[in-house]
Amino acid sequence: MSQSNDNELPPHKPEEIDASHGYERSDIRVTGIVVFLTALATFVAVTGILCYGIGKVINAELNKEDGPDNHWTKTADIRQLGNMPSDPALQNKVAALVQQFPTPRVQADDGLQDIANLHAHEDLLLEHYTTIDGEPGKVRIPIERAMEIIAQRGLPVAPPVQTGPIMTGDHTPRVTAPLTTGFVRTAFEMEQLRDEGAHAERPPSQK
Repeated sequence: MSQSNDNELPPHKPEEIDASHGYERSDIRVTGIVVFLTALATFVAVTGILCYGIGKVINAELNKEDGPDNHWTKTADIRQLGNMPSDPALQNKVAALVQQFPTPRVQADDGLQDIANLHAHEDLLLEHYTTIDGEPGKVRIPIERAMEIIAQRGLPVAPPVQTGPIMTGDHTPRVTAPLTTGFVRTAFEMEQLRDEGAHAERPPSQK
């Protein structure tokens, strides 16, 4: 005798769809659409009310911190003033008033005039003889004249570095292979070559 298990569900049979007509025979359910639109409208309304209330609270706190309105905070309609006439005397007065503002002042242009003044000052120092403030008897010479003097006299040569005697246990480093690819030698290699050349040029009696 076979015993059936109560936990086992009967096999599910897929619902057969009648597609012989070629279209849906049942009408669309309008109730779900109405519920969705109603919920959406309620959500939008509640969100708008909350935003409006939060904005009123924030504005109230800001007005409380700013204090009551005065003639400095009053909104003015500048369109009632119209176009101001071009009065040179008024412009000079405004320019003189601007010069009394504490620095740094806002530039009236994009800075091109300041750059032009800087370049003119640099050209004046580079192309003319000028005196040095605080150092009487000294003058700056033009850069072209300085280049001519350097070409005639050459640049000053730094004195050789005086090295002390070698400490006990130390030894003079010797380079057995070039440190570069042969295009440019290092300063240490040049110094070593000079020492070797000077040693080779000494008479045998001095070696």
